Amino acid sequence: MMGIVFTEFFDMVEHRHGLRMSEQLLDAVAPANEGAYTAVGNYDHQDMMRYVAELARDTGRSVDMILAEFGEYLFEVFVRRYPGLIESAGSAIEFLGSVEAFIHVEVVKLYPDAELPHFEYPVREQGRLVMVYRSSRWLAPFALGLIRGCIAHFGDALEVRMTDLSEQGTRARFEITPVA
Repeated sequence: MMGIVFTEFFDMVEHRHGLRMSEQLLDAVAPANEGAYTAVGNYDHQDMMRYVAELARDTGRSVDMILAEFGEYLFEVFVRRYPGLIESAGSAIEFLGSVEAFIHVEVVKLYPDAELPHFEYPVREQGRLVMVYRSSRWLAPFALGLIRGCIAHFGDALEVRMTDLSEQGTRARFEITPVA
């Protein structure tokens, strides 16, 4: 998993829960690298899942809720760090429809070792988009958060509904439609 995901996760935890919570997560998970993450590194995604599970336990929230919240947070970070990639689209639908063919291509240029999910687009209509997510990792709620963050950033009157298509959450369907 890309190091930027780890570094920004800990920034979010410190911002929302304090430095002590970050330290508690590191102590509880005890990663082999002792919690030394760089934005350009590549790390075991299982460590991230352990951090999220520990944060869920400590805050009384679900793992899925924390992953989605983090996705929303991370999209805001991407807006600040990579404004050219995001502002090249005029709407959330346009941006989300370009994730597989454009955004992920650009991400791999920046992070060649990135293991990204794949998206298919069975429905692309004016104001409506369906994305099917596939990944070897259970991060569909994280993708949901990124999609929500994208919609919020563009200020579009859209809603997103996620349907888990697999028992392990490695496939999901996201329906992005106008708010009725």
